Amino acid sequence: MIKTIGFDADDTLWHNETLFVATHEKLCELLGRYHDRVQVDDALNATERRNLARYGYGIKSFTLSAIETAIDLSGGQASATEIREIISLAHDMLDHPVEILDGVPETVAQIAASQRFNLIVITKGDLRDQSRKFSLSQLDPHFTDLEVVTEKDPATYERLLRRHGIARDEFLMVGNSIKSDILPVLDIGAHAAHVPYPHTWVLDRADRDPEGERFHALDAITDLPALLDRLTR
Repeated sequence: MIKTIGFDADDTLWHNETLFVATHEKLCELLGRYHDRVQVDDALNATERRNLARYGYGIKSFTLSAIETAIDLSGGQASATEIREIISLAHDMLDHPVEILDGVPETVAQIAASQRFNLIVITKGDLRDQSRKFSLSQLDPHFTDLEVVTEKDPATYERLLRRHGIARDEFLMVGNSIKSDILPVLDIGAHAAHVPYPHTWVLDRADRDPEGERFHALDAITDLPALLDRLTR
């Protein structure tokens, strides 16, 4: 029986990838005098992939990779003004208001009000930025914990469940990322519910499809209460 529900944050509780997509477009325009849009985008993705182990996830990591990409694509000729524009784009992202996804407030409130489950947020990214968004979302009263992790893999989930004293068969992870929220949770023997989002970051695409009786595909987060009713009968 499910007793604890973990919620991903970015693109599950609030919009995130759309902001990165828009900034990618602006960066392609900024660096358009050096290379075409496709080359800029490919170079940035390659730089981000290479730097994940160094910088982790989030806007600050993205910004450092964007600056490095600008220097590389310009052959070292990127101007201070162009670097400043990249930093300005990062500031805009960090200051962007939190946009909650449709159906999230009422769904989370309904589940919390039932008092049948312990709710926690498990997300990747920068601790300061994710904490800011969590607070601004006004969803925080419904959750007992916010866990910001450097990676979402089986070892991370096992460590979190162990620290919180959660049995694997009593845990359900809810998220939009097959690679980060679904597959590693299924791999440790827990339940996972996928909530689709229109955009998937190229570095977060899964190399296999989830399967098995512990995998649950939802059309929207508003379908979650009905799933919980089925799992707790």
